[in-house]
Amino acid sequence: MPFPFFKGKGSEISTEGRKPLPPSRQRAETLPEFYEADAALIDAVNTALLMGRPLLLTGDPGTGKTQLAFRLAWELGLGKPEVFETKSDSSAKDLFYTWDALGRFHDAYCSPDKTAKETATEYITFNALGRAILLSLEAEKVQDLLPENGSDFVHNGPRRSVVLIDEIDKAPRDFPNDILNEIEQMYFRIPELGNRRVPDLGQESEFTPMQKSEYTPIVIITSNSEKHLPGPFLRRCAYHHITFPEPKQMERIVLNRLRHIPDREGEKSEPSEKFIEDATALFFHLKKEDKWAGLSTGELIAWIQAMRESSDKENPVADDREIAARTISLLVKSGDSAEIRKIVKEW
Repeated sequence: MPFPFFKGKGSEISTEGRKPLPPSRQRAETLPEFYEADAALIDAVNTALLMGRPLLLTGDPGTGKTQLAFRLAWELGLGKPEVFETKSDSSAKDLFYTWDALGRFHDAYCSPDKTAKETATEYITFNALGRAILLSLEAEKVQDLLPENGSDFVHNGPRRSVVLIDEIDKAPRDFPNDILNEIEQMYFRIPELGNRRVPDLGQESEFTPMQKSEYTPIVIITSNSEKHLPGPFLRRCAYHHITFPEPKQMERIVLNRLRHIPDREGEKSEPSEKFIEDATALFFHLKKEDKWAGLSTGELIAWIQAMRESSDKENPVADDREIAARTISLLVKSGDSAEIRKIVKEW
């Protein structure tokens, strides 16, 4: 390899001939401007936007469900999405805010002169959909809820946001049903502040939706289909299943991403189509095995890029099998390493 940063041999540390480490870099293969959606996914997104519905995306890991939200936000000029990463213990409230009950309890005893109104923002941390709803409103209407200086949340609205609720199937069984009305009408309540409603509708009907607002958050929900989602929740969503790309489609995706990623000389150059074809063919050959069925597009791109930067050959898969084998750790994450390297060298 042209860059032996780590040798792992001997007992002495020598600075002689030491090569500088490469700088950390953003994973260019995941940048939203290089994301490509097929016609069916484009139609699903536009239908959801037209009808003001959340878009539920399913598909195998690595098919681009999460990245769709980043692409949509980037293309519409809405900044980065507000992201809620669903956990196994997530509750409906967590989608909107978290409340520091322990801190409030401590201050009640240590600082009894403080009032709940004066200290409310010290104990609230707004989360993805809560932040997006606040940003959709004029600042003066929620001024009493906005955090003091030092918070990472800055109200620069009113504006629209994309909200990503990632891997909702990880949540407890009741989570989807518990957020039905809030997702449909775009509001939430804060029981700790006297059941304060956001937005506060005043004398308007309790059931007046926020769908008329041009700043209504756009919601993208992803699921790996690890468990079934309830019918009432599904009826409120637009839906699309992203299928894993076929080999030729995968080649186009990979080629489009890699032509924008600089090589080891810092130059943007289009990789050989035969190189992409051979690497993709080996990728699908490995993916046929059950233990490697979860290989993803991002891992393939990272492996190809590592070969590009480590070999002087135009097509390392065919002409530099040693490099292909040495870098395969970016692609295959299970199984015996010696076995995998042997497969790559003999394929």
